[in-house]
Amino acid sequence: MGLHHPSTDDTTGATGTSRVNPDTLRTVCTGILTAHGVPEKDAHLVSDSLVQADLWGHSSHGVLRLPWYVNRLKSGAMTPVAQPQVLNDLGALLVLDGCNGMGQVLTEHARVEAVARAKKHGIGAVGVRNSNHFGTAMYYTRRAAADGCVSILTTNASPAMAPWGGREKKIGTNPWSIAAPYGETAAVVDIANTAVARGKIYNARQNGRSIPDTWALTSDGDPTTDPSEAIDGVILPMAGHKGYAISFMMDVLSGVLTGSQSGTGVHGPYEPNPPGGAGHLFIALDVAAFRDTADFDDALGHLVSEVKECPTATGFDEVFYPGEIEDRSMASLLTEGITLPETTLRDLADLAAASDIPTTDLP
Repeated sequence: MGLHHPSTDDTTGATGTSRVNPDTLRTVCTGILTAHGVPEKDAHLVSDSLVQADLWGHSSHGVLRLPWYVNRLKSGAMTPVAQPQVLNDLGALLVLDGCNGMGQVLTEHARVEAVARAKKHGIGAVGVRNSNHFGTAMYYTRRAAADGCVSILTTNASPAMAPWGGREKKIGTNPWSIAAPYGETAAVVDIANTAVARGKIYNARQNGRSIPDTWALTSDGDPTTDPSEAIDGVILPMAGHKGYAISFMMDVLSGVLTGSQSGTGVHGPYEPNPPGGAGHLFIALDVAAFRDTADFDDALGHLVSEVKECPTATGFDEVFYPGEIEDRSMASLLTEGITLPETTLRDLADLAAASDIPTTDLP
């Protein structure tokens, strides 16, 4: 199944949508990236991370971001060939300079190093400075879980929220993820510290939809349902002052500690010119170093069972453990195809055409 024109069943919101085969998306996105100097292996990794986000139901971090990455590659703000440099290697601890490489490639490198060190020392920690946006954090923590590690990944991001009590952007959404191996999958959380990930606001604008008035404020400090006004304004923190404080400390871990930029010094993927300055911290914990892995599996399975067996509250049909909804979404969309708005498909078609990538499967 390739890309096809939308039908009435595909249309939601103010713009049309189409079902897209995930393999087709990976192929097109990989071709676009290699046309801009990204090595094929790295291009496939980046493309897979974007398509995987769409499969998990997080289209805010999916292929809609590819045009932003291409603009940064074209401007020279992001280096197509990632060549991280070792700044400090203490065995269990490694600090890398990403040298403005693609965030996905650098973070996957950090994951591999962190897991390898955890297998040797019980714990592995890798800090990365001078990196870029890496997509959805659970893409990497789930991989570490598949390697038998509980992992924690933090990153900072360009300013999106005001400090609690303020009205100007000073702190990023600064998302983080924790994942633990659970059978053939993982129990995993991946959240930004704002009321909503900024990408969901961009996705709403891409789809021509309004947003809840609890997500963001205008630049004048008023609630808004207009995604464009929200992008120009500030996104509200989750849980009030708690979300702001957590985001602040994630910037400490990701930027201040690693030696990267922090606060207003970080620049996002939608900015074509300035270096990203993003920092990441990847921590891997080898389950086998803590306890018998079978006992761990049993204990986590018991915890999941307790959660799943909880009586549902009014308005709910089922209780989910963290990561379960994404697994179900992927199982469904691998068969049905990924739903993309026509604006995103048009952007991909334009990029493919400009990169001399065959567009046979594109509408």
